[in-house]
Amino acid sequence: GRAALAAGLAEAVRRGSRVVVVDNRRADPDDPDPRATSTAALEALRPEVEEVLGADAGAPAYELRPLTPGAEPSADLLAVATDAGADVVVIGLRRRTPVGKLILGSGAQRILFDAPCPVLAVKPS
Repeated sequence: GRAALAAGLAEAVRRGSRVVVVDNRRADPDDPDPRATSTAALEALRPEVEEVLGADAGAPAYELRPLTPGAEPSADLLAVATDAGADVVVIGLRRRTPVGKLILGSGAQRILFDAPCPVLAVKPS
């Protein structure tokens, strides 16, 4: 979410790193052209990224990447992190029910255990 995006951009400024923003929304299984839908959704994120970056001349360079249609999101994010040579992976966490708190989301857990670099997990504001 927005809190993870803001934390990731702040971390990139602190580290002097570029940012790769990955859209983690799952495609609709009935969508006849998930790649086109994903590309449109990704471009819809650009204004939000620009808003969080603000007019700061020291803002990090960034790129937007969609998830691979049909891929498992955590595996795809790990592949992007490896491919990009990430210094850190920033993930957003969702609020969970008391039962849901007993087990961290399996995707988040996989990222925490398998990431090729440190992981910053950000709870919603």
